[in-house]
Amino acid sequence: MRAAALPLVALAAAALASFAQAENRHDSQAPIDFSAAHQELDDKAHRAILTGDVVITQAEMTLRAARVNVAFSGSALDGSPEATRVDALGGVTVTRPDQRARADYAIYDVKGRTITMLGNVDLIQNGNNVAGGRATINLDTGRASVDGSAVGGGGSTTTTSSGRVTGHFTVPKRDQ
Repeated sequence: MRAAALPLVALAAAALASFAQAENRHDSQAPIDFSAAHQELDDKAHRAILTGDVVITQAEMTLRAARVNVAFSGSALDGSPEATRVDALGGVTVTRPDQRARADYAIYDVKGRTITMLGNVDLIQNGNNVAGGRATINLDTGRASVDGSAVGGGGSTTTTSSGRVTGHFTVPKRDQ
């Protein structure tokens, strides 16, 4: 690796770490609330399908999408459902107080405490951004990874235009 590329790699790693560390403080034990234009509940299949400007909130994290499938254990009919996985598609945006992540599709593994975002991923924080095809954020460890391509539904592949991870970092202004 050329010496000139090393600072860029360090900056990318720092930006990802910053995004992930803030996510590390996320309370994944907090209740999950939702609003949507329509809900379909299939208690036997242990899932709820939410459509129409779906908004999911948990602690300080908000997820917005056109459609969300929520898998749960227990029974909604007897009042004991517990969300285990949230699959969102259609203009997915996940926000925290100082961060925003956008993608075509996202999977929130509630039990595993990870968020995987696929297709046209863009992570934004304080004027810095990292874009790629797939991002995985572990809410427990604070580790995040981004790559340039992602496998989408039906075996298709979604990539950034270059198939690579790209980014933009701000630099502090120097006092003169």
